[in-house]
Amino acid sequence: MACHDALTQLPNRAALDRHLASTIERARDSEFAVLWIDIDHFKEINDVFGHAIGDAVLREGARRLQEAAQGSYVARVGGDEFIGIADQLPLPAGAELVAGRMRAAFEQPIEVDGRSLKVDLCIGIALFPRDADNAVSLLANADAALYRAKHEGRGAVRLFTAAMDQQLRDRRALEHDLRLAIGRGELYLEYQPQQGRDGSINGYEALVRWRHPLRGTIPPGEFIPVAEKSGSIAEIDDWVLAEACKEAASWEQPLRIAVNVSAARFRRENLDVQVAAALRQSGLSASRLELEITEGVLIEDLSRAKKTMQSLKALRILIALDDFGTGYSSLSYLEAFPLDRIKLDRSFVASLGRSDRALAIVRAVIGLAHGLGVPVLAEGIETGAQMSLLLHEGCDEMQRYLIGRPAGFAASKHGQSALTHAFL
Repeated sequence: MACHDALTQLPNRAALDRHLASTIERARDSEFAVLWIDIDHFKEINDVFGHAIGDAVLREGARRLQEAAQGSYVARVGGDEFIGIADQLPLPAGAELVAGRMRAAFEQPIEVDGRSLKVDLCIGIALFPRDADNAVSLLANADAALYRAKHEGRGAVRLFTAAMDQQLRDRRALEHDLRLAIGRGELYLEYQPQQGRDGSINGYEALVRWRHPLRGTIPPGEFIPVAEKSGSIAEIDDWVLAEACKEAASWEQPLRIAVNVSAARFRRENLDVQVAAALRQSGLSASRLELEITEGVLIEDLSRAKKTMQSLKALRILIALDDFGTGYSSLSYLEAFPLDRIKLDRSFVASLGRSDRALAIVRAVIGLAHGLGVPVLAEGIETGAQMSLLLHEGCDEMQRYLIGRPAGFAASKHGQSALTHAFL
């Protein structure tokens, strides 16, 4: 039992470590390959349909992998990731053949409770002894190849190369630096204005930035995924919340401050305790703080999400549903959760004026939200034409570059008037 994964009945990480060590010991004069396998789309399945369906997908996925391996070793090492060990010669062709069979095994959708779920695999391959002669480096190199495969697109298979070794070192260095960034004062916030229908600024969204001492400013799209994978996102979330509350409390104008809550932070216990502490320490009025939460974390565990949302609303803060209209939109939770604002995703705004379907969706979302008494904020407004259409459809608030670009707090400590000047 200690050596097997209870869900899939495959060998677990402890068993893999022992098997890989013995394989290396026996293979001093021969070759083999390590395949790091990741199930594409699994997170979306878990988010939309829940963990019970996700577990069923993992069980069936494990069965298909083991069957496609045709005797090669397969272990589950956590989440939706598996490791295969293949010694079919010649290499790397033999390893690529095994990877191809594994991908072919997922050509047919997985059927669970009447649902037809299409998944695919990304696979990274490292060879012994060509790429590494020890277990730690071999697994790290297979992971680096998987990282490249996932970066290049779903359903990819990639062999480890020397260039990936440098990329792996760069990624690890970035992870290391990111863990130290808060203590070193390298993170800072910029604020993007949110404008009402009458042209007045109602609030700002706090956006985290990283100024690396050697690399310069690193875009959030580059360091946030690293933070999520390495686990440092929790500390960053807590810092952003505390810093945004502290800075907003110093503004002369009592404007709203919106702070994003990552999925990882929402799942953690005692989010309400952290928010209450940030409000207490900063002196910010609870009615000025708005937490932005994405749809996926609500659907993942409805009962837990309701409990968390209720505890947050008890603090009298505001809650906005971010990126509405993409991914997992469901009308049921618009009624189930105590929402104060819906943020219409920028993908629909970008198509306004070019797509009648986009306009129809925007009109429907605004009408639905207003019917529930919830205001709508549209993101991603870049043109005057988009602004005019949104105003005509009754959109309550707007945000993006046409309104104002994100700017640092250093520009002003006076709130609305000076911050607005900094944006325009």
